[in-house]
Amino acid sequence: MKRIIITGILILAAGLCLAPVLFLLVGTFMGNHEIYTCIAPALGKGDGLAIWHLLPQYPTLQNVVELLFDSPEYFQMFWNSIFYTGAILAGQMLFGMPAAWGLARYSFRGRKTVYRLFILVMMMPFQVTMLSQYLVLNRLGMLDRPQAVVLPGIFATFSVFIMYRFFRGIPENVMEAARMDGAGEFQIFLRIGIPLGSPGILSALVFSFLDCFSMLEQPMTFLKTKSLWPLSLFLPEITSQNAGFSLCASLVTILPAMFVFLAGQDYLEQGIAMAGAKE
Repeated sequence: MKRIIITGILILAAGLCLAPVLFLLVGTFMGNHEIYTCIAPALGKGDGLAIWHLLPQYPTLQNVVELLFDSPEYFQMFWNSIFYTGAILAGQMLFGMPAAWGLARYSFRGRKTVYRLFILVMMMPFQVTMLSQYLVLNRLGMLDRPQAVVLPGIFATFSVFIMYRFFRGIPENVMEAARMDGAGEFQIFLRIGIPLGSPGILSALVFSFLDCFSMLEQPMTFLKTKSLWPLSLFLPEITSQNAGFSLCASLVTILPAMFVFLAGQDYLEQGIAMAGAKE
């Protein structure tokens, strides 16, 4: 009996979590008139309570066609998001991975202090560092350019923290054996560190993708030209007058993040477990 109750509670919780996605999916194939009829009371333009159908009463592909064929602005912002995300992830691997390896595997004066600074910066929200980033980017002449979004993202500390935990878990005797065989430090990093730390690297990539693809405050602060905006700034402009198109656009927007999450779920779990492990 206890097991049945727990299962029922979990199913209910899962249903509540999936409800927004189902809401988007059903609304994508609804016409604007049907959507307006359902949610008019919530907008203060009707009596009674707002309702929502489990299936569209009059299914239509109008919203999908409008998004795919009549919205070049949407696709421009979509590819902007892909570019920003890809550039940030590549930069994090280029700079963050060696930084995590150095902090994890080499002892030097001030190593713990540097590591604590990484943790401190990681805990600061964007609102705390926004002004300093703005002043630096303005001095470098990078405001309202793609570099204004990419450069701060490359040097984000969270990916370093995740990879550090995995690199730290590599046995020291493996590295000593490689040194005895004549391997240099760079060879050890490439042939031992990266392969054995690959779960942490992939975990950091998944975390960073989910964060970068949906970032909102950074581009809103640093970018003024609309053609440079990522997709996250496109959705807030959609009004209730074209609610069907809005729901369809929202559904398509979350699909890349959903696929990455499902593909990297195991690595996310490993990253969360390692992040909570004690030094």
